Amino acid sequence: MPYCEVGKTQNAVDAALNNGIQIYYRTYGHGPIKVLLITGLAGTHDSWGPQIRGLAGTDRANDDETMAVDRESDGANNEVGGIEVCSLDNRGMGRSSVPNKKSDYSTRIMAKDAIALLDHLGWKKAHVFGHSMGAMIACKMAALVPDRILSLALLNVTGGGFECCPKLDRKTLSIAIRFLKAKTPEQRAAVDLDTHYSEEYLEEFVGSDTRRVILYQEYVKGITASGMQSNHGFEGQINACWRHKMTRAEIDLIRSGGFLVSVIHGRQDVIAQINHARRLAEKLQPVARMVEFHGGHLVTHERTEEVNQALLELIKASEMKMSPHDWNNFPKKRSEASNRTTVERETNIIIAKIHVFLVYLISLFMTAFKYGRSSLQRLKPVRVGASSPK
Repeated sequence: MPYCEVGKTQNAVDAALNNGIQIYYRTYGHGPIKVLLITGLAGTHDSWGPQIRGLAGTDRANDDETMAVDRESDGANNEVGGIEVCSLDNRGMGRSSVPNKKSDYSTRIMAKDAIALLDHLGWKKAHVFGHSMGAMIACKMAALVPDRILSLALLNVTGGGFECCPKLDRKTLSIAIRFLKAKTPEQRAAVDLDTHYSEEYLEEFVGSDTRRVILYQEYVKGITASGMQSNHGFEGQINACWRHKMTRAEIDLIRSGGFLVSVIHGRQDVIAQINHARRLAEKLQPVARMVEFHGGHLVTHERTEEVNQALLELIKASEMKMSPHDWNNFPKKRSEASNRTTVERETNIIIAKIHVFLVYLISLFMTAFKYGRSSLQRLKPVRVGASSPK
């Protein structure tokens, strides 16, 4: 099994903290171009399946003994040449180690896991693509080692903290309640579909069945094979997302890192709201391009061809040393529209804080209800028999 022992490639302080931590990974394809894929919350390395096939030209891992040895064909279907892709399970999920303490999870810590993996693979530099929580990790990684980043793709990203809260409406509230109650692969699969895809996409017919029916079966099979995420892993990764924040200094390090950035997002994403992604892309000017597609949180699956093309364009532009001026697609001049954007941003921040407060109240209510019901179930009525006559 391909594992990276994190502590072996780190300095003394980090090595002591990460002693025994193992990160599971797979590599695909062959070529001089290296791409690291970092998955999101509760995702595993194979969550990137459509992009692995699109970039590497194969979905057979390099350590698969049954893989045909035909390296000449790898990457032949793209315009940039041979690509080797590495995808990993973040700590707390899949086959990677699951630390018990919440303090062992943060986007910075997981970014150092990814850096250790680069060292383990012998990759001096790589194109780094992250989705959702993985995009937060990729941001931290780019700020920690900007000299090792060839390009940065941030898919369905937010800025962490309150920005991780989904849009507050009846649909997302229902999804949140169902997610917390899900105890079986079948229950988890049903809620994951509504979380990951736009409703329009799920209800489209493919042959005689809707995509919802087809994907539901695939999800149940996948969750059953990989297993439900442990409580320690889920709580740790949630903690990492909530504590994530990019400082102005870190943003400046990315902007001055000498690499191009793509911020890619689905407009119908109910988990990571697109306004947060747009704001991050604006902060990363002039090196960032904003790319929007019709799709949900898993826009990588819903709009596979378009997303893969956007990623290949980023790689190609980076290999060609394209200037940020030619790469970014933001307006060059800012006037009254910019002032309106600033007012809208401040209003959105206020609304988001109110949103967080409401989510907090709802979570308190649900927790109280859960424990209250458990307490009542533990209470058993005491039968009082009739006293015997003396």
